[in-house]
Amino acid sequence: MLTALLLVACGPAGAELDLDAYEQEIMDWRKGRLDNLLAPTGYLNQIGLHWLEPGVYSIGSDAANDIVVPASAAARIGEFQVGDDGVRMVVEEGVEVLNQDQPVTDVLMPADVTGKGIMLSHASLAWSVIERGGKLAVRIRDYEHPFVATFGPLPYYDIDPAKRVVATLRKYDEPRTITVNTVIEGLQQFPESPGVVEFELDGQLYQLEAETSANDRLFIVFGDETNRGETYGAGRFVYMDDPGRDGGEAILDFNKAYSPPCAFNDFSTCPVASPRNRLAVRIDAGEKFDPNLHYSVGAAH
Repeated sequence: MLTALLLVACGPAGAELDLDAYEQEIMDWRKGRLDNLLAPTGYLNQIGLHWLEPGVYSIGSDAANDIVVPASAAARIGEFQVGDDGVRMVVEEGVEVLNQDQPVTDVLMPADVTGKGIMLSHASLAWSVIERGGKLAVRIRDYEHPFVATFGPLPYYDIDPAKRVVATLRKYDEPRTITVNTVIEGLQQFPESPGVVEFELDGQLYQLEAETSANDRLFIVFGDETNRGETYGAGRFVYMDDPGRDGGEAILDFNKAYSPPCAFNDFSTCPVASPRNRLAVRIDAGEKFDPNLHYSVGAAH
C-alpha cells in the first residue's frame, strides 16, 4: 500500500499527486481491465481464428467441416461464401442463427474495420469477420467457454508512482505510416505515428514511437527487460493522452501497462513491440504475464 497523505511532484507543470487517490485510481483501472476481458466482447472467450481466401467454407461441429466448432453446435451450421463482395453467411436449413436476436438465413458480414461489422450467434457460439492487413478471417467465440469462468486474478507489480512520468511528444514534421509486425507470421499492420514520446526514468532519457488512436489518445506498444521472464514476451500496451497537434507534455503511466490479447489465447492478431520500442531498462510496473492464464484450442490458422 502507498503511504497515506504523501504528495509527490509528478505531473505537468509540477502538479502534485495525492497517492491515496492515485492508488484508488489504479485499483479502479485494474477492475475495469478485468471487466473488459470478461465481457462478451472481451478476449477470453475467443476459441478460433480462421483465415479466408475466396471460396466456400463450411462450419459446424462435424469433423468433416472446414471450420470445426465445439460439439454444442449443430453438425453443420452453414457456410461462408467469400467473394468480391466480402463474406456471406448462408445458414443450413433448420438451423437457428441469430443477428441481434433476430433469425437470419443469408447475410453479408462486413469486416470489423468497416464500422458495420456484425456478430452472428448459434447456441453458445458467436462469430464475426475481421480484416487485418487486407486479409479476412472469421473469429469465433464461445460465451460458455470454461476458461472465462475460472479466469483470474490478473498479476501486477506493486503500484509505483515513479513509473508515472511526464512524457513529451516530439512530433514528426508530418505523420508517418509505420510498419508493425504481429504475432501472426507475415501479417503486418500499418498505423499512423505522429512522433515519439520522450520521458525520463532514473535519470535516463528514453523514447517510444507512438501511434495515433481514438479519443484523443496515443497508443504505444513497448518492450522492456521484464519481457519473457515476468511480462509478456511480445511486449505490452499503454495509452497516454495526446498533447495536441503542436506536441507538448502528458502523463505516461506504466502502472497502466497491460498485456495484449495474445497473452491469453492463440486467436488474436496482436502487434509486437518494434526493435526501436524495446527499452534497455526494466519497467517493473503494470500487468505481469502468467502462462496459466493462457489457453490454446488448436492453433490459429
